[in-house]
Amino acid sequence: MDTFAFALVLIAALLHATWNSVVKAQPARLPFIALLASIASVGSVFAIPFVPVPSPAAWPYIATSAILISSHWLFLAQAYRHGDLSHVYPIARGVAPLLVAVFSATVVGEALTGQGFLAVMISGLGIMSLALTKGVNGIWEKRAVFFALGTGCLIAAYTIVDGLGARLAGTPHGYILWLFLFAGIPVTLVALCMERDETLRVFRQDWKLGLAGAFPMLANYWLVVWAFTLAPIAFVAALRETGIVFAVLIGTFILKEKLNLARVVATIATLIGVVMIKIHV
Repeated sequence: MDTFAFALVLIAALLHATWNSVVKAQPARLPFIALLASIASVGSVFAIPFVPVPSPAAWPYIATSAILISSHWLFLAQAYRHGDLSHVYPIARGVAPLLVAVFSATVVGEALTGQGFLAVMISGLGIMSLALTKGVNGIWEKRAVFFALGTGCLIAAYTIVDGLGARLAGTPHGYILWLFLFAGIPVTLVALCMERDETLRVFRQDWKLGLAGAFPMLANYWLVVWAFTLAPIAFVAALRETGIVFAVLIGTFILKEKLNLARVVATIATLIGVVMIKIHV
């Protein structure tokens, strides 16, 4: 993998863990996600004139991804409602690279060497193993697991769509801005339907925090889509999941979630997978 692409994805992973931790810290998570998505949509409107327009072939991918990403935000809000950051995040982000690796090799036709596939597997399994620990209440949180798994499946789906769409677009920058312009609409409408009063309150009172959180949300997706045009989809998908390392650190030291030996070992396994991706790809 090119060093520049490698750096893009690592930065994206940190940004992703950052905005997820901000969402987890909010009591009204769906309304706050809607706020972030709406701000990102508005920001995209102002930035679109300065980037090339995606090619016609990319528009079906943009529309599909907008629906998938918005759906993933809905599942994510429910997952964080029922579970910890250091519990939900590993499940959601661990499922995705494994699904993407299999799909990209069997359907997209990207060739994975034995070492490359092993790197993806180690990284993904390391992340998933973090989810084996129980929540802070000492029980296995079934609803959190359900919504986290759903989130992971949606992540895998939009990862494949974006990986293909960004290449067809001819401009990763135009692709991501048009994508975010549309992606913020469904989740905002759902939030208004489900929690209208709370959503309006969050939009009115928390817009400053929303501005701070919308930047890492948009920037993380932008960097990953850019990386899709520079490196194989499966390896970008696996490397971006190193955000779990940052999420565990944020969950432990900022959100004060419990860190045990199992999470330490799993984090180390994730790092080993990352190093293998860099060396062998």
